[in-house]
Amino acid sequence: MAVETSVLTDTEDVATDATAPVAGKRKLLFLRNGKALTGLAILGFFAVLAVIGDWIAPYDPSAVSPDILQPPSGAHWFGTTHLGQDILSQVLVGTRGVLVVGLVAGVLATVIGVLIGVTAGFVGGAGDETLSALSNIFLVIPQLPLIILIAGQLPSAGGLTVAAVIAVTGWAWGARVLRAQTLSLRKRDFVEAARANGERTWRIVLAEILPNLTAIIAAGFVGTVTFAVLSQITLAFIGVTSVSEWNWGTILFWAQGNLALQRGAWWWFVPAGLCIALLGMALTLINFGIDEFVNPRLRSTGLHARTLRKRGIRPRIGFTPVVHEAKEDRS
Repeated sequence: MAVETSVLTDTEDVATDATAPVAGKRKLLFLRNGKALTGLAILGFFAVLAVIGDWIAPYDPSAVSPDILQPPSGAHWFGTTHLGQDILSQVLVGTRGVLVVGLVAGVLATVIGVLIGVTAGFVGGAGDETLSALSNIFLVIPQLPLIILIAGQLPSAGGLTVAAVIAVTGWAWGARVLRAQTLSLRKRDFVEAARANGERTWRIVLAEILPNLTAIIAAGFVGTVTFAVLSQITLAFIGVTSVSEWNWGTILFWAQGNLALQRGAWWWFVPAGLCIALLGMALTLINFGIDEFVNPRLRSTGLHARTLRKRGIRPRIGFTPVVHEAKEDRS
């Protein structure tokens, strides 16, 4: 008996075994991705809380009560603080501040990155050199210390102010990636054909360049939102921003300042910490889903995952599937 190993170097070889057309699957591949669906479900849950959090909060998050440092109970599901404030209400009300900062910073940084990156890559020449130099300057500046310095100098910096600061300091990496991709696209045949047909520059950029950058822009947007959320929580935790506006970082700030861990009041910081971890996981899973949708090799494996399983091949995203077949050696 001998063992022969057959390596499928391209999962497109199994497409002939598929009974359904691949074109329709490709359009829905992102929505069929387990990582992306899980991330979107968690993110949607927090988005709903951000909208209705103020309405469903059982108490005023700043209201003082005689129930001091009470563990979770029927009256206070997440327990209370050293002033008797309801922690569940603080978590619910604080969700909006976290998501608003992340969304606004992500949108602003993405818009700036697209404008500068695509313009630099498509125009070229002196304009490219100038915009690339500007991007390089922001790339070498440490973002979080700069955000702390700027936010600390602004009087009573609120959520939108912090979002604007994060956006202004966090667009450079996305702009560099978009510039590189635009440089590779501007000499493609379909772009040259559009030029030969007399298409205007703005029409070529909007109709030919940007559609091919959609997935990269989406991935950069998710990454920026993740950075913005963590930066906002960090700024609130160290007390740089206003501690009178409730968000998850503010909860951790008061818990750390009043020695919640030393007092054994785990309920004061654990809920906010879990929310931060879940939101970060959701954004990361969405980013993984986008990556598996953009990468041709990962996308091919995802398209034919069911066919591979029928043939006894366990599809592992990012790995070449291998078939092990045992045949009788008759020689």
